[in-house]
Amino acid sequence: SVCRSRMSEKLMLLILSLTLQPTIQKLMKGYNRYLRPNFNEGPVAIGMSLDIASIDAISEINMDYTATIFLRQRWRDSRLVFPGNESVSLDGRLVSLLWIPDTFIPDSKRSFLHDVTVENRLIRIFSNGTVLYALRITATIACNMDLTKYPMDRQVCTLQLESWGYNLQDVVFYWTRGNDSVKGLDTLRLAQYSVESYYTTVSEAVYETGQYPKLVLHFALRRNVLFFILETYVPSTLLVVLSWVSFWISQSSVPARTCIGVTTVLTMTTLMMGARTSLPNANCFIKAIDVYLGICFTFIFGALLEYACAHFYTMHSTQPNQSVELSTAEDVTEQSANSDTKKHAGPKEKVPGQGCSLSSVKDALHQATSVFIVENPHNIDRHARTVFPTAFLFVNILYWLYYLFL
Repeated sequence: SVCRSRMSEKLMLLILSLTLQPTIQKLMKGYNRYLRPNFNEGPVAIGMSLDIASIDAISEINMDYTATIFLRQRWRDSRLVFPGNESVSLDGRLVSLLWIPDTFIPDSKRSFLHDVTVENRLIRIFSNGTVLYALRITATIACNMDLTKYPMDRQVCTLQLESWGYNLQDVVFYWTRGNDSVKGLDTLRLAQYSVESYYTTVSEAVYETGQYPKLVLHFALRRNVLFFILETYVPSTLLVVLSWVSFWISQSSVPARTCIGVTTVLTMTTLMMGARTSLPNANCFIKAIDVYLGICFTFIFGALLEYACAHFYTMHSTQPNQSVELSTAEDVTEQSANSDTKKHAGPKEKVPGQGCSLSSVKDALHQATSVFIVENPHNIDRHARTVFPTAFLFVNILYWLYYLFL
């Protein structure tokens, strides 16, 4: 029974080969794959369509994205016309026997054709000579990004298709169905982005060697900011709020207030360093997240400086009382000494203007220093409880309005 089944399979294969072989032989008879269709009769019109299977990775560091696409090309070759209304699907390895366009992706950094289990190619010939050539390609394509609003940015990337050797006199590219020629972007799901819009254009690529046909797919990607809000914005905001706790602690509790200030500064520094590891090393971009982290660090460091100033004025506010006590004691001793000297000594001449000049200098210095003297150092904390939250709220409103709506 096994031998009979094998014999039947071989017989079926032989019948299929005998029925298909004349058609392929007739098509390939006198066919020159080195000459394009319509040679010396005008350019070949090549229609293209794309299926975006996936966008695997988008790298801000390298400014590129990796996509897997199904590229389909159609053209008409009058040398492949055969009778009937059916189409013939050929093995992908027979591509070497036919003329195919020299389409390439100019912005591609790395690309490869899938070959599991065989090379992912499709050749289908219709009775009117139309050839359908499909490929499955994975390519890493460059994308120029503007990261000034990162992570609230919107990037516009392109996928370009050009002819390598055939210029506009030989080959003309067109999208088979306009914007409907691209499928898969509407249902695509990405980790950090969402596809906002896309459209197709037809243009020309001008080089030193001539003008070449060019098709461009433009698609806009909007970054999802929720991940960054939970990972960076919320922790940094909470650290700023935590630094304000020291305003309600007594100024005499030096270790407590110093510990809060130093801890929040060090934690904010660690958070900034952690956020920088996932950001592109682009010195030409001042990103939105860098601006916010800088604002938070400024407020936290300002809260630490506020306590330093308050503690400084608290220490100096106790010194005038001590100096007043010392001055009164010195005045008493000086008056007693003067009374004793007046009894034993005669009248002395007064030096006019000497006391007046010294007193005027002292008054001027006292007025200059009185500007920087705070009568009640506890008022610094009272004002800070209102000034710091109000200023931080105002800066946040300006920040989000600018980066979200401008």
